[in-house]
Amino acid sequence: MPATPPSGPTTGRARNLAQTVVAYVKEQVAANKLAPGDKLPTESELMRELGVSRTVVREGISRLQAGEVIETRHGIGSFVLEPRRERLDVEMVPATTVEDLLAILELRISLETESAGLAAQRAQPKDITRIRAALNAIETASRNGGDSAAADLEFHVSIARATGNRYFVDILTQMGSALIPRNRIDSAGIAKSDPKVYVALVNQEHESILDAIARNEADAARAAMRMHLSNSRERLRKAADRAKTVKR
Repeated sequence: MPATPPSGPTTGRARNLAQTVVAYVKEQVAANKLAPGDKLPTESELMRELGVSRTVVREGISRLQAGEVIETRHGIGSFVLEPRRERLDVEMVPATTVEDLLAILELRISLETESAGLAAQRAQPKDITRIRAALNAIETASRNGGDSAAADLEFHVSIARATGNRYFVDILTQMGSALIPRNRIDSAGIAKSDPKVYVALVNQEHESILDAIARNEADAARAAMRMHLSNSRERLRKAADRAKTVKR
């Protein structure tokens, strides 16, 4: 059995042993046993697994936080972060007009249709759980009259993450607010729809995407994603045409 290091204040030995905790977590991430967004084992579980003291575990956690490998949420636990990478040389200007939105939707149709198909082929149970959590967050925010843009972005990024191809994730996260620009433009208002009806319709489309991915049906997932984004584009295109007609 592994020797238990002395407890108490952080000693030089504890600081050295803390590297064991750092190395263990990094190895788990490299082997994809811990993916971005996953929760780390508890302090007690790490103590048992590695045969170290609580002091050592906490020192290791502190180092992982400093290295931006994990983030700790008070009262919840520590979670794996996306690895730091060089940013793609893409300048994304946040959408401020209907024309901007239409252009972004054209890009998203080509990119996210294939993302959904690959996700259906490769998604693990934890990916489905993550996508479902994002969809639930959209519905909760909408029901409470809040802004669901962040949850909507997480829904699409979670699908990208399920592909196992980090470049899909990189592109979508770098596009950021330009991808789901509801904080700049009232999509429901532009579409002349009751906000609750509009969100319910969009969420039905989201459900279709998730259902196809969960069933591992790649063609159905591609079709559902293409339909969702094409519907969004068509709704906004018609709204833009109506607005032009009113101005004349």
